[in-house]
Amino acid sequence: MKIMKSSLALLTLSIACQAGASGLENATAITTNTNEKSAASQKRIDKSSEAALALQYEVEQLQQEIRNLEIYRDHLRSLVANQEEEALSFEAQIDEIHDTRQGVVPLMYQMIDGLKAHIEQDMPIRRDARINRVAKLESMMSRADVSDAEKYRRILEAYMIEMDYGFKLGSYQGQIEFEGQSLEVSLLYLGRISLIAKSANGARYWSWNQTQEAWQLVDSKLNNDLEQAFRLADQQIAPTLLNLPVSLANAEAK
Repeated sequence: MKIMKSSLALLTLSIACQAGASGLENATAITTNTNEKSAASQKRIDKSSEAALALQYEVEQLQQEIRNLEIYRDHLRSLVANQEEEALSFEAQIDEIHDTRQGVVPLMYQMIDGLKAHIEQDMPIRRDARINRVAKLESMMSRADVSDAEKYRRILEAYMIEMDYGFKLGSYQGQIEFEGQSLEVSLLYLGRISLIAKSANGARYWSWNQTQEAWQLVDSKLNNDLEQAFRLADQQIAPTLLNLPVSLANAEAK
């Protein structure tokens, strides 16, 4: 009887132990499963958080782009408004240029005619070169490939050259007519005060008489002074006082 009770007790204890072990395994399995699910949930949360941050960054980038586009749009509006103003200004300037050209072109022809008349009445200093310059200006006026501004500039340049003849000392080679003969000579001018010619051998000198518009033979007593003037014009001597015949026209005789 005692043996049966002991066996029963051992069986009960064994069943209890097995039941406890089984419960522990179940608890461990539940804990493991819970941890795995928690880890999976955390991963999903982390991914969602990263996605949210990425989306927020994209939104901020888009907002910045929108602000930049708004600034650029305002800039373009300002440019368009300014271009419209410039277009109106250009139209007004074009109208003014058209009116100006109508006045400038006749003025240029008058300036060329005035220059031509001046050369014809002036002392014959480099006359051939000056006449050729005027001829080129007259030919230039009919050229379409030369702008009005360039034409006007060249005419002014010709006037400046004419002004230079009024106060410079210079010499050059040329020809004169004397007593029906054409002579090769050296010529010297001091502004429009004096115009002198020297023969090739330096033996004779002539002075231009603007009143008579003719060359006159100079007294040989002045040969040394005149030769000194030629040497000064050729920069062979230092500046010095000159004694030259005067070629000015008599205002009353003209």
